[in-house]
Amino acid sequence: MMFEYTVIIEPSRTGYSAYVPDLPGCVAAATTADETEELIRGALKMHLEGMLEDGDPIPEPLTIARRIRV
Repeated sequence: MMFEYTVIIEPSRTGYSAYVPDLPGCVAAATTADETEELIRGALKMHLEGMLEDGDPIPEPLTIARRIRV
């Protein structure tokens, strides 16, 4: 089964942090954006696997992120 969720990666005081708006509690942080992306990918996988194991419904990915030039 394949899932695709929007992930937000933001700079922090110590590097970068990431979260998944459609999956509260699914977060990661690291010193670089690339490392943070790798960690949030693993966090997403673990989060969804845990939900499936617990019989919880998987939330539909609804959040859309776009960069808009003004």
